[in-house]
Amino acid sequence: MMLKALLLQNWYQLSDPALEKQLARDLLFRRFVGLDISESIPDHSTFWRFRQQLEKRGLMEPILGEINQQLIEQGLYIKSGTVSIVGASVIEAKQCRTNKDKEGNPTQDPEADWNVKAGSDGKRKSTYGFKAHINVDEDGLIKATDFTSGSVHDSNCFTGLLESDESAVYADSAYRSKKHDDWLSAKSIENRLTKRAYRNRPLTREEKGFNQTHSGVHSTVERVFGVLKQHYGMAKAHYMGIKRNRTRFELMCVAHNIKRGLSIKQVSCA
Repeated sequence: MMLKALLLQNWYQLSDPALEKQLARDLLFRRFVGLDISESIPDHSTFWRFRQQLEKRGLMEPILGEINQQLIEQGLYIKSGTVSIVGASVIEAKQCRTNKDKEGNPTQDPEADWNVKAGSDGKRKSTYGFKAHINVDEDGLIKATDFTSGSVHDSNCFTGLLESDESAVYADSAYRSKKHDDWLSAKSIENRLTKRAYRNRPLTREEKGFNQTHSGVHSTVERVFGVLKQHYGMAKAHYMGIKRNRTRFELMCVAHNIKRGLSIKQVSCA
């Protein structure tokens, strides 16, 4: 019941108090979580404590695995031999400004860090926060996740997100290195990481063609991040500290996969 309530919270972007109010007055919410009309509603502090238990016991990875297993059993998600598309996105910290409290202590989240990258306009953009890492399949279902401070380079989480039995792996040029090329080769996984240019060595016509050919598949991970930011509020952290925000992000991923699986099922049955 509590997990279903947190799924509703993510689908409708509700705070804990708002979730409590919605369960009290919405019969469809009650029906979804399995609460009879005569049963009392958990208060908002109960949702908070339950989320803390998920975090403390490390239950979110097994829950995502269980959801994906149920999608496999329904023929909506193919696990073995598929492609993996890896990407990362920055999440701004709840307290991201360099202010100080009344005692003169910094108010920034101490577990977050600065991420600096070049924007599409060529200008360097700095964001103080965290970084979400995901591996998705071609249908946009999330296969694996990781969550770090904003300063961690994307490539540091690359192999940890993979299952080692993929037919091919897609990722942008930030992930390309000799180490990763050798790893993929040793696993007999087709390397479709975006080719990168270096100083005094621009991309050849063949390399540009390679990037263009595979850019459509690679964009799948960006679309998933777009959905998580627009419909689940991923762009901004809601809590202080990396563990609580990791749990919130992992709940988003579970909610996303359930909804995405339903969409795939509706299309296949049409």
